[in-house]
Amino acid sequence: MSNAWAHPTAILEADVELGEGTKVWDNAHVRHGARIGKHCIVGDKSYIAYDVRIGDYCKLNTAVYVCAEVTLEDFCMVSAHVVFTNDRFPRAGNLELTGLASSDPDEHTLPTRVCRGTTIGANATIGPGLTLGEFSMIGMGAVVTRDVPAHGLVIGNPARQVGWVCACGEPLFRGGSATEETCGRCSRRYHRTDSGITEIDRERRAG
Repeated sequence: MSNAWAHPTAILEADVELGEGTKVWDNAHVRHGARIGKHCIVGDKSYIAYDVRIGDYCKLNTAVYVCAEVTLEDFCMVSAHVVFTNDRFPRAGNLELTGLASSDPDEHTLPTRVCRGTTIGANATIGPGLTLGEFSMIGMGAVVTRDVPAHGLVIGNPARQVGWVCACGEPLFRGGSATEETCGRCSRRYHRTDSGITEIDRERRAG
């Protein structure tokens, strides 16, 4: 788009698409075939691999590493120094040990999906082949090795779920056995079952 912007030191390879109002900051590197939606921010020194798909209204802070086969849906927040991975058992050498292994995606390259509204805290590492559910929140420094449910809050190494969060980021269901709760910040209402939480509606408190 004509009103997208890239810093003069940013590297945008061939066939990169930037949506309306998107900004790519200094020394970022966006590889060929990447698609970034509208009104996104790509922070300085971040790397986005070839053919990565990033939705609308996403924020990637400083020095984020997004490898091949990662998809970010709309409204995702990826904090500074987050690292994605896409191979469970990587090696530098090829099978014959006659040279370097190819860096091109193959049958061992596992896709990761970051669903709408997810936040990933600073210095987190995201393992390969995972789904981070809608509006989930990954704590800073977490090492994520398994899928995260929608609205799940996970922390630690390896990451473990410690709670639930609203779409606005406010913690929910802190203690007690209630099955329904209204967010004190934004008034979204949620129902909790053994399989997770779901939003009942999007009504807001009057006044």
